[in-house]
Amino acid sequence: MGHNWKVFKRYALWLLLLFGIDAMAAALLWIADIQAFQAMLGSIILASVVLFAGVFALNSYRDRKKEEAFCAFLNNPDEFQEENLLKLCSEAEGDMIRLLAQTLQSRENETQKLLTRVSDYEEYVEAWAHETKTPLSLLTLLLDNHREDFSETMGFKLDFVRNRIQESVNQMLFYARLKGVKKDYLFESVDLNEAVEEVLEDYQPLLEEKQVILVRRIPEIQVYCDKRGLTFLLCQLLSNAVKYSKADTQARIELTAAEEEKWYTLSVRDNGRGVQPCDLPYIFEKGFTGDSQDGRRKATGMGLYLARAMAGDLNISMEARSQWMQGFEMLLHFPKVHKQEKGHSLSMEK
Repeated sequence: MGHNWKVFKRYALWLLLLFGIDAMAAALLWIADIQAFQAMLGSIILASVVLFAGVFALNSYRDRKKEEAFCAFLNNPDEFQEENLLKLCSEAEGDMIRLLAQTLQSRENETQKLLTRVSDYEEYVEAWAHETKTPLSLLTLLLDNHREDFSETMGFKLDFVRNRIQESVNQMLFYARLKGVKKDYLFESVDLNEAVEEVLEDYQPLLEEKQVILVRRIPEIQVYCDKRGLTFLLCQLLSNAVKYSKADTQARIELTAAEEEKWYTLSVRDNGRGVQPCDLPYIFEKGFTGDSQDGRRKATGMGLYLARAMAGDLNISMEARSQWMQGFEMLLHFPKVHKQEKGHSLSMEK
């Protein structure tokens, strides 16, 4: 309907011109022979309406075909689509179509080259990250089996280096995973306690070195998500809490979970300086590091950005709370999932 109205407005002037000619012819006929005027007036008007309707229908059909051909050409500007469009266009329009085709094909070639370069770069980065895991595994093996050969201070330093490298590698891999076209998430029922325990084991040497008081109150809760993605998310939050927990006095991190009406909530809270009110709305922005205190000069600003991106993919809501000089708290809201026996399907509350 909208297309026909556009075509009608385009040719409305011709309809008015046709009626004007009819009016002039009718006036001359009335002057010449009033009886003939009365007999032929209806035929003249009917013929004009039929003529305009036929021309209108033909042009509407041609315009619709031209529009379809143009859309097909824009989606795939190859020679076949270009020829199909040129058949429906005038000579003047054909010159513009050929110029547009050259421009689109040039941009398409440049885009394909860029996509190839990006794909090659992503494959190289992922291959490098996976190769880096081999020496990391060897370092872990040495620390586990020959820790007595190192002093306690040296052992803590090696653990710290290993954890930081592992964290950076994981960030790189999950960044590539988040930006990829295909995402191999496996959603299943995950024990939140086990996921937290797994992350705490990796950060245990760092927690001991900083003498962090860890308070953990997590009841038995099953959440529905991808376990690898959840582990990565928890690693980012715990790393952030350890990094910015209070350094001048006893550092303290609290991990608590509770069941609410529509979701399960996990809280990760530290007793550090927190985030200033002016910075709080931007902490999830890519590259944002806030003020330059508390070691943020060396921060990359990628941890919470990747955490929020991963949470979005896993349908987990993230909420940050902080009061300056009174700590920082990150909340994860996991939607509840209910099983439906008959259809064996899952429904998720939001």
